[in-house]
Amino acid sequence: MLKPTLLAAGLAVLLALPSAAQNTNSGTDKFAQLETLLPTPNSYRTASGAPGTNYWQQRADYNIRVRLDDEKQAISGDEDITYTNLSPDVLTYLWVQLDQNILDKNSITAATQVGEIQPRMPFQAMDYMQRDGFDGGFKIGEVKLKGGKALPYVINHTMMRVDLPTPLRPKQAVTFSIKWSYNINDQLKINQRSGYEFFPEDKNYLYEIAQFYPRMAVYSDNQGWQHKQFLGNGEFALPFGDYRVSITAPADHVVGATGVLQNPNEVLTSAQRQRLQQAQGAKSPVLIVSPQEAERAEQSRAKGTKTWTYAAKDVRDFAWASSRKFIWDAMGIKQGGKNVLCMSYYPKEGNPLWGKYSTEVIAHTIKVYSKYTIPYEYPVAISVHGPVGGMEYPMLSFNGGRPEKDGTYSADRKYGMISVIIHEVGHNFFPMIVNSDERQWTWMDEGLNSFVQYLAEQEWERDYPSRRGDPAQIVPYMRTDKSLQTPIMTNSESVLQFGNNAYGKPAIGLNILRETIMGRELFDYAFKEYARRWAYKHPTPADFFRTMEDASAVDLDWFWRGWFYTTDHTDLAIAGVKEYSINSQNPAIEKARQRELAGKAPKTISQQRNLTAIPQPLVEQKPELKDFYNQYDPLATTPADQQRYQQALKTLSPEQQQRLNGTLNFYEVSLKNLGGLTMPVIMQLTYADGQKEIQNIPAEIWRKNNAEVSKVFVTEKPVVSFVLDPYQQTADTDLGNNAWPQQAAPSRFELFEYQQRAQPNPMQQQSALQQKEQKPLNTPASSAGGSTN
Repeated sequence: MLKPTLLAAGLAVLLALPSAAQNTNSGTDKFAQLETLLPTPNSYRTASGAPGTNYWQQRADYNIRVRLDDEKQAISGDEDITYTNLSPDVLTYLWVQLDQNILDKNSITAATQVGEIQPRMPFQAMDYMQRDGFDGGFKIGEVKLKGGKALPYVINHTMMRVDLPTPLRPKQAVTFSIKWSYNINDQLKINQRSGYEFFPEDKNYLYEIAQFYPRMAVYSDNQGWQHKQFLGNGEFALPFGDYRVSITAPADHVVGATGVLQNPNEVLTSAQRQRLQQAQGAKSPVLIVSPQEAERAEQSRAKGTKTWTYAAKDVRDFAWASSRKFIWDAMGIKQGGKNVLCMSYYPKEGNPLWGKYSTEVIAHTIKVYSKYTIPYEYPVAISVHGPVGGMEYPMLSFNGGRPEKDGTYSADRKYGMISVIIHEVGHNFFPMIVNSDERQWTWMDEGLNSFVQYLAEQEWERDYPSRRGDPAQIVPYMRTDKSLQTPIMTNSESVLQFGNNAYGKPAIGLNILRETIMGRELFDYAFKEYARRWAYKHPTPADFFRTMEDASAVDLDWFWRGWFYTTDHTDLAIAGVKEYSINSQNPAIEKARQRELAGKAPKTISQQRNLTAIPQPLVEQKPELKDFYNQYDPLATTPADQQRYQQALKTLSPEQQQRLNGTLNFYEVSLKNLGGLTMPVIMQLTYADGQKEIQNIPAEIWRKNNAEVSKVFVTEKPVVSFVLDPYQQTADTDLGNNAWPQQAAPSRFELFEYQQRAQPNPMQQQSALQQKEQKPLNTPASSAGGSTN
């Protein structure tokens, strides 16, 4: 027991100083900084996460002419590429991406595909397995320098090296042309990011076309040429440039594409042009091509062609769609002082969902994403419905979500369609504007985009059924065997559980940062700053990590390390709770308390039984054996006790005396980090009067010991229970150890009467079949209106 004069100071010391065990870390310190993992800052990329004073990036401008063969489902085209070297390096060759070669007969994607034969397999799986019968790779006709001189080139699967006749020096540009063709895949049989769908009812095709032209690879300061092979998961890394694309299609097709239509007078009727102009200021979608016009086009078979020309500035890619079946609607919105035309193209099979929702969802997405990132600066945003379930390109996306043939749809179909449109249109921001390297880091576009998608969904409808966003939604994945997981910081082609790892986990990690670790104000400012800094540039993970810290003054290295670089999971537990109160040193109070506790203490089993087994102990039989101690009451307060207490009080200040006589309650809560992932401690205290209080303790509580700590809670009212993470903010995988006293997890089971349903044996089956096939002898031949044969 502390001396009274030291009581207050001693208690403060005990509460402030953790035990020796709490100052022990074993293994890697989870709060160690990331300097050893992140690239060294330089004049191109700074330690703050911002582009440096010498930051540069290359540029590729395209003039493309492409023709759609609706009879053979094929593409042919030629292009002029002007490549400008803005790097400080001299380039002797250029790398061009041939992404359609993923469908080449000798594709390394097909050759390295793994799988198993299942007892029951759908026809679509067999179609995919036998896709080597389809030749969908690029056929390169020629590669020429401007002026006509042929350039030597080497094709290495999905990459083509073009050798330059003279080195391309800094600030120089070179223009060369490529002629090419390929066969379009049936998207329903060979599932890729583009392709066609055939509608047998009206014998029409709907084409969603992307990766259709040889595209320049990225050459950057942080890795040189990004020429990793396209194997399927790791999508695209592309430089910015201006595009002019002329698309020749059957004259009765409607063609939508990235960019702004340059020749509406040549391809649209006067009524369609008038409607398009009307849509610019409309409050709701205006039909440019009506369902009636689309149905008439479905029945036509034009002999001639039309060429639709589109132009786009400062984009990293280009995609388009073409069909007789397209209904087309549009609505204009204002964003950042600029007009944005939101448009949808869809066949009648998409209605009523598409006519009701698609363009409204586009407009909503642009507004919400602009609020959380940067204003949308492109002139159009398009959603196309066809065979591709969801894929993104600048200003244009392909989206699924089709109702039943009778026009009905489930809630899952409705919200799935809205979500995929938000997601794919949202990709205009990540990675079409904030242009991260998808070939290397899927999470930098899919994860960040899925996070803002969640915000947009919640602003669409109260309690929108988002699939990814709330931390509890990632718990089933975090619980899986670690051998089935990979860290987020894994190359796109090596990621396991792709949807959970590249979409869900990073998106939910950002939500945890926003709601629990940083708070909305700090997070939103830093996230917007990242978008502002890296708009129309090529950020890396380090640029994101550093910017989020730089703009918020929050040290997040522990979070990046745990959530992004490991497969640890959250499992914080309450290991025990000890309850304390201050010893007032007042003998009248303390001895009375001891007497009360002694009276409440249960008698041991021996004491209980001895009451009857020993009716009269010896000292009661012989009173002469009693002495002073048989009458002595150690819990009685004596004058000497009071005198010592009063003398001790005189040594204390009035404040210390008040604290000594206070009624505060002290609880020492032992916490354990069982999952290995460091997280803040969100503790809910429930008081005896029923009131609840949440205390948010930053993750730094674990900085001295990553595995176990004790935390003292001082309360004015007695606490009846402690609960960790009551609102499931940290993706804790085991809620069963989050409460004190421990709470049983409620669940249910079903009772049923077991009935064994015996299957007929082969003899019974044969007999039943014979009886079914036996013809009635008394049936007239004419009773069925004709022959009985």
